[in-house]
Amino acid sequence: MTPQLALVDCNNFYVSCERVFRPDLTTTPVVVLSNNDGCVVSRSNEAKSIGIKMGQPWFECKALAEEHGVLALSSNYALYADLSNRVMSVLSSYSPRTEVYSIDECFVDLTGSPKLRDVSYQIRERVLQWVGLPVCVGIGPTKTLAKLANHVAKRHPRSKGVFNYNDLTDAQQAKLLSQITVDEVWGVGRKLTKRLAEHHILTAQDLRLAHTPTLRADFGVVMEKTQRELQGTACIELSEHTPDKQQIVNSRSFGKPVTELAVLQDALSVFVANACTKLRAQNSHAALIQVFLLTNPFRKDQPQYNPSMAVPLPQATNDSLVINRWVQHVAELLWRDGYKYKKAGVSLSDISPVSVVQADWLEPTKTADTKLMEALDRLNKRFGRGTVKVSTEGAFKEWQMKQERKSPSYTTDWNAMPIV
Repeated sequence: MTPQLALVDCNNFYVSCERVFRPDLTTTPVVVLSNNDGCVVSRSNEAKSIGIKMGQPWFECKALAEEHGVLALSSNYALYADLSNRVMSVLSSYSPRTEVYSIDECFVDLTGSPKLRDVSYQIRERVLQWVGLPVCVGIGPTKTLAKLANHVAKRHPRSKGVFNYNDLTDAQQAKLLSQITVDEVWGVGRKLTKRLAEHHILTAQDLRLAHTPTLRADFGVVMEKTQRELQGTACIELSEHTPDKQQIVNSRSFGKPVTELAVLQDALSVFVANACTKLRAQNSHAALIQVFLLTNPFRKDQPQYNPSMAVPLPQATNDSLVINRWVQHVAELLWRDGYKYKKAGVSLSDISPVSVVQADWLEPTKTADTKLMEALDRLNKRFGRGTVKVSTEGAFKEWQMKQERKSPSYTTDWNAMPIV
């Protein structure tokens, strides 16, 4: 039986999330901006047609946007994450085998589903009806071909949002792949596209038919797997369970340059809280912390200083209080007056399950205050992130992201619920 692997992808995800609660924006050109309202990270079709590019700095396209009446919104990650969870919940009802690939994409194994075409269109209709988001469905025998099928479903109106690569004859498959440039193939980035062009590999079909030993010798086994996936042989398995992270990084560009140690330490406390929450969520602890600071590399008129320091902990832990004390100490060691810091971050690594304890013969084993951390996580999950926090966290506002255009958190904050 030919595998029927579907990739369900939300269309213009961030913009579509904003339109769920603003139906008046259905035909309005809309863009969503990145952290600190820096770059365009999502565009409606209307904004795309005007010529606004993905990743374009807002200051570059602001005049064009205002000329055409484009609405620019700040990123509302609480809203996007909640609607994403709702989409994934709907998709999980169609198959016991799913893989959440990103915030707006999910692989669904529909192999053996009767009336597959009807099911595919039903997925689109149900997600739209139950969550309010438009999606496209691409189906293929491998994950790579499912991604390409989704690409076709999005760009060809005749498909009506659903395209099954498996329905094509061999000749039709070859014709389709010859019309898709190689940079559209999953995992082929800008640098690889240039290298492949030097070997006269310009389309997905060229890559599919390339000499395999030469491809492996010049580009490695990963590219060989991509080729075999294009040939219909599954080499990238469906990952039903998200593996635990081996490194957790929490960082942010500041809304305003930071020039005081107390303000920096306040920001780092927030980063520690976020990172430790993720660490405890996967039932792990970390034995190595790293703190880094960055000035603005684009301001050549200002002195530059980009320090970083990694510190092994005496004992692996996921206790926010313990890790925060170490991070604050490192921040004091790294800090230098006279610089304008643009960004900072905290990295947790050497991560292992909490059941794995590395004994130190010179240091007595200390038991983490797990009950306190569990209580903190429960309260923050129930009443919202940051409800319970350490005293050094969130005292200063000037470092926090610029979100002057942010919409309300309609689904996660009772106070933001619209009253009609």
